[in-house]
Amino acid sequence: MYIMNMFMVLARYYHYYGGGYGTRAASDHIGIYIILYLAILLLPLIAQINVSSTFKKYSRIPNSRGLTADQVARMILDANGLQHVRIEHVKGSLSDHYDPKANVVRLSDSTFGQRSVAAIGVAAHECGHVCQHAENYRPIVIRSSLVPVTSFCSHFWYLLLILGVVLSSLTIGTILIYFSIAMFAAVVIFQTVTLPVEFDASSRALKTLANDGILEPNEVPHAAKVLKAAALTYVAGLVASILQLIRLLLSVRRR
Repeated sequence: MYIMNMFMVLARYYHYYGGGYGTRAASDHIGIYIILYLAILLLPLIAQINVSSTFKKYSRIPNSRGLTADQVARMILDANGLQHVRIEHVKGSLSDHYDPKANVVRLSDSTFGQRSVAAIGVAAHECGHVCQHAENYRPIVIRSSLVPVTSFCSHFWYLLLILGVVLSSLTIGTILIYFSIAMFAAVVIFQTVTLPVEFDASSRALKTLANDGILEPNEVPHAAKVLKAAALTYVAGLVASILQLIRLLLSVRRR
């Protein structure tokens, strides 16, 4: 994806600045594009490094009750009348998720069977998503309705943009560029709706872990730090996407 973005950046630079690299205005615009691109590249990377290091740190701290993350997930689901939701073990690290179509909470190697406060926090977070669906929590209903369109847009917007750049001398090229930007804007909207869904799931998880006595009072803040780091990856992704959208709009403005 980043390689594709770099291709687009170079293509746009060539299109806009091919004959004007010696001017101060062109140099200023190139500087803006480089800053935007670096932010787009680095923000998600920094957030991912942060969540990995935070999870690794608190995965060394076992919970005092000796519970495993899958046991905690089962306890939370049963307490909320969600006995029909299964829990499965999947390969990978931090690839945990809830599949509402299959009614399955899938816990990764780094979570399933683990007794750390980090793993328990992640498992409780996924159970928070299950409760959201069960209650028809409005943001997650909206998010779910956007999935089909957003999935299509996220896979094909940049292909349309490249085609538009190739055909930029024709009217159809301009139309494709604008349409690709509209598709990417749909992705940004989806990411925006995702934020309250993720923050609410973490809030539910921490309240349950504290109120039900699953974690000791001194252990809850550790789980909170893991979930906060995970939430920041969504924030960083949204900010990077907004900057990407700004970059695309600036490119169109220069036409």
